[in-house]
Amino acid sequence: MPDMVGLGALSVLDVTLAALGVALVSLILSGKRKGPLPPGPKGWPIIGNVLDMPSSYQWKTYTQWAEKWGDIISVTLLGQPIVVVSSLEHATELLERRSTLYSDRPILTVGGKIVGWDQIVVLTPYGPRFREARRLLSRWIGSRSSVARFAPMLQHETSKYLLDLRRSPEQFVNHIKKSAAAIILTMTYGYQIKGDKDPLIEIVDRAMAQFTVLTTPGTFLADIFPSLEHVPSWVPGTGWKQRALGARQDTDAMLDVPYSIVEKEMAAGTATPSFLSVNIEGNPDPTEEFQSTLKTTAGVLYAGGSDTTVSTLHSFFLAMACYPEIQKKAQQEIDAVIGNDRLPTLADQDSLPYVNAVCAELHRWNPVAPLGVTHRLVQDDVYAGYFFPKGTLITVNAWKILHDPETYKNPLDFNPGRFMGTEPETDPRPVAFGFGRRICPGLNFADASIFLSCAMMLAVFDVSKAVEYGRVIEPVVEYTSGQIRISKPSGPVQVFDQAPVCEG
Repeated sequence: MPDMVGLGALSVLDVTLAALGVALVSLILSGKRKGPLPPGPKGWPIIGNVLDMPSSYQWKTYTQWAEKWGDIISVTLLGQPIVVVSSLEHATELLERRSTLYSDRPILTVGGKIVGWDQIVVLTPYGPRFREARRLLSRWIGSRSSVARFAPMLQHETSKYLLDLRRSPEQFVNHIKKSAAAIILTMTYGYQIKGDKDPLIEIVDRAMAQFTVLTTPGTFLADIFPSLEHVPSWVPGTGWKQRALGARQDTDAMLDVPYSIVEKEMAAGTATPSFLSVNIEGNPDPTEEFQSTLKTTAGVLYAGGSDTTVSTLHSFFLAMACYPEIQKKAQQEIDAVIGNDRLPTLADQDSLPYVNAVCAELHRWNPVAPLGVTHRLVQDDVYAGYFFPKGTLITVNAWKILHDPETYKNPLDFNPGRFMGTEPETDPRPVAFGFGRRICPGLNFADASIFLSCAMMLAVFDVSKAVEYGRVIEPVVEYTSGQIRISKPSGPVQVFDQAPVCEG
């Protein structure tokens, strides 16, 4: 179960009384339901399924439950219903066709209200602020044509990444992080990173490091019992409040520091055109609300883009080491279409279908966010004979959908060929990037960035399993837990020059 110890418990008596109150209300309301919740593990009186909930790799447990009870199951945590959807059909019906009902986010007292992540688009409640932020993002990177204008910057930063990789290939993980940060910060703030320990990157990374724990529903008792927010911080068991207030400082710094940098550069006439500077110039007398929305929307570009890109490129290196025949096939396509006298560009994307298939398979093979981000129902709904009360949390088990053997043959294998030919398997990107009005607004930019990194890497380098003392070290396909996963550094890989990299 999620670690709730010391994270908001006032006393055993207080929590028990609160739980009894929630359970009583839940029982009263359940008597008025128009139908049952979906099946799932039975649970206990009052606490429901608190003891059944996994503390890590939740998608694996949810997949086991789906195999036992079906592709739409439910649990309750102290009266809070949670529905887990494990099929594309159910996810599409609820989150796409009924998006007006299912586009809200969970109300998180700690990670949202106190720490401030509810002001950032990914967790912003559905409403005017969310729609304005989406409008800004859609105008900036919402289509392939809008992303195309960033091609020179993407190609330049990726070329720098290749040079770093050639100089110190053993540091490929750090180079991935640096490159992803450079791309996002340039696009968002016109900011050029300063060395390997850039102060702005450190500020943002501190805030991002806490995101998963702070925003996982059920981690903090105060998310279930919001009144705990008002308990004085000197009361035993409220150490979580100091932690949350410290995290709030990191979140504020992530938003305020780069915004101030851009404002100063604009005043001095030295600002590089970016998402922030262009929108500030476009609103010479902005309201305080617009400034706040603009600041948090800029913040989500880094928060939503850097970690996901890093994770996907981790998977790329791991896959190329484990499947050398696939690497060779992709390189042969690049040689045939591009030749050896230049690097691939974004304009070549449609001419390299197999490389595109490699990128698509990266999203399916080990998805970055196997459970996406939880949705919240804004009013009662009835679906497939089940009754979902207002406030029900909806989680999509993207992992199971993308590993369903009925949809993907041998789903644990990395096989880009599954997306080629006359009968290609289902494109995983609509699942990997979310659903409905909450679909990732940066999907086209992410697609372009990942394609360029993979294509340019394949054109220049070979990736192989590491060899130590003459013995091949087999990589282990193992990932961390959390809302955003990354491959563990077990089983190293090696990167070798295939051809010279142009310094330009």
